[in-house]
Amino acid sequence: MDSAALWLTLKLATCTTLILVVGGLPLAWWLATTRWPGRVVVEAILSLPLVLPPTVLGFYLLMATGPRTWMGARYAEWFGSTLPFSFPGILMASVVFNLPFVLRPFLAGFSGVDRRFLEASWCLGVSRVGTFLRVALPLAWTGVLSGVVLGFAHTVGEFGVILMVGGNIPGATRTLSMTIYDDVQAMRYAEAGETALWLVGFAFLSLCLVFLLNRRPPTL
Repeated sequence: MDSAALWLTLKLATCTTLILVVGGLPLAWWLATTRWPGRVVVEAILSLPLVLPPTVLGFYLLMATGPRTWMGARYAEWFGSTLPFSFPGILMASVVFNLPFVLRPFLAGFSGVDRRFLEASWCLGVSRVGTFLRVALPLAWTGVLSGVVLGFAHTVGEFGVILMVGGNIPGATRTLSMTIYDDVQAMRYAEAGETALWLVGFAFLSLCLVFLLNRRPPTL
């Protein structure tokens, strides 16, 4: 197994998961509690990566962040480099692509919280932020942890969107899934099979953990 690609894959999965936890938890809480009629439109937009081919999403992200675009030009001006074909670029693509895979379990966890507990907390004078941290999160912890596991595991196996936005640059954007593709292209089937087997085992254990968590009732 390519140790550099392994390290880059774990780095990408960790950074992606951390960003999605920080941004996804408040977003999922808002979606679970808001009564705004446009909620369904927002949820549909955020869930597009579930049904879009990864190459389609990667293509649009590549076009949106190129050096001649407003976003790409601002990034180059501030950081002196381009987003495409760099680690920050594949991190951005990974966050966008994995958002629904984290958001759905978060949303399911918060939707299962009994609103009476929230209203009791508000009546006792606890702020909405305090209620979120001290009541909602403990009750929804199985959904939150499931989302974290799924987000990390799904990032480890990314291919299409990363290839479109980051290419296949050793030490910069080359992940484990890229090494499998390269090994097959070079007819190194034994090496490809070894890496693929490790990824299958990791995915299987991740799903077992998610199913185990979902069988446990939430506790306050």
